[in-house]
Amino acid sequence: MSSSLKNKIEEYFDRLWPLNRSITGVDYRKSLDILSEIMPTNRLKFKTNQKVFDWKVPEEWNVKDAYFVDSNGKKHADFKKNNLHLVGYSIPFQGKLSKKELEKHLHFLPEKPDAIPYVVSYYKKTWGFCISYREYQSLPEGDYEIFIDSMHFPGHIEIGEVVLEGKTDEEILFSTYLCHSSMANNELSGPLVMAFLFDKLKDISDRRYTYRFAIMPETIGSICYLTERGMHLKKKMVAGFQLTCLGDPGNFSYKLSRRQNTLADKVATLILRDMNSTNIYQFDPSDGTDDRQYCSPGFNLPFGSLMRTPYSKYYEYHTSLDNKDFISFKALEESVNIYFKLFKLLEYNIIWESKNPYCEPQLGKRNLYPNLSSYSGHSKLVGDFEAIMWLLNMADGTNDIIQIANVSKVSVENLLVCAKVLYEAGLIDTKNNIASGLMKNFHEGEY
Repeated sequence: MSSSLKNKIEEYFDRLWPLNRSITGVDYRKSLDILSEIMPTNRLKFKTNQKVFDWKVPEEWNVKDAYFVDSNGKKHADFKKNNLHLVGYSIPFQGKLSKKELEKHLHFLPEKPDAIPYVVSYYKKTWGFCISYREYQSLPEGDYEIFIDSMHFPGHIEIGEVVLEGKTDEEILFSTYLCHSSMANNELSGPLVMAFLFDKLKDISDRRYTYRFAIMPETIGSICYLTERGMHLKKKMVAGFQLTCLGDPGNFSYKLSRRQNTLADKVATLILRDMNSTNIYQFDPSDGTDDRQYCSPGFNLPFGSLMRTPYSKYYEYHTSLDNKDFISFKALEESVNIYFKLFKLLEYNIIWESKNPYCEPQLGKRNLYPNLSSYSGHSKLVGDFEAIMWLLNMADGTNDIIQIANVSKVSVENLLVCAKVLYEAGLIDTKNNIASGLMKNFHEGEY
């Protein structure tokens, strides 16, 4: 993975952007197929009317065209120009309405006059159009010709899933959604970051944990997924993360799990601490995404959301303004790398034990004292006496790296680099020899 990563992300973004994704349909599956070029997935399918907990899987929905024409012959809300113009899951309709009658089916945002809102109606049979407030103000009086060529039919919801096996059957879940048409940050940022994260992890040998990646439609998709995988995840999952809102230029933030003190929470908040970010949000079932399902009381999974600016907290959210101009591909590349840091901390969050627990070992004879100019190429070790001493003191067989980082306030990166050096010097080890496979994969500058 090189500096061209952001260019690769942009190439895939441009292919995905025009597709009219929804919770079902042809374009949703096309999107899964495109992402599967990077992250090949198996498909879980749930048929229309299948009961999934308290819900039923809806019919599929596809659209050929939609618009309305004013009394002067001007076309408005052209679906082929912007698929946000049609309310998601609109039923077919063709006919003539007065302006007053049409207005009952129009959606706009006076507070965001240039934005087309994102509106859906999955379970209520209705139709509608979304336009900017400025366009609404320009609509003339008179009758309007309405044309919506859509269809609903029995089909299925589809979920993409892939698993990278590790040395243990303890699982980390990465979950994202793929159902919002023409949303850049709130939609495509999550699947793209996940796919390229998978691409970075797939060739790493000696993974400690098993990693599960899942792409689905929001809400109904996670409900379907938990019908199939919920009990397994409840037994095996030790941490999980929602990938969304990862392309905007804002600082990183984290929304805690319902339990608030899980491995997922500890790792994510520590990463934010080292980035000088204090954007930590409490779990809130009234303002969330699929974390509402993963953290529902029956499952109560250790699942949080590591993102940039959270959904609903940026002006462009759920409108046509959340487009390619709003996001940054450099930010998306950085998001992939931040999730890779999260992976590394999960993998290297080892409980260390000192092999010289009685008084501190002599560092000078091992060329580890900080007055040396370098040590075996570990340039970041120079002057890192504080990290070394904290590791040696807290390596008592009970403290992991997360605990040491929280107590010492030393950065995770410095602790991991120094832990490798102390391990190679024979000063610390693990009871179960887990370090031998992991440490050979750790290279300075990689975290």
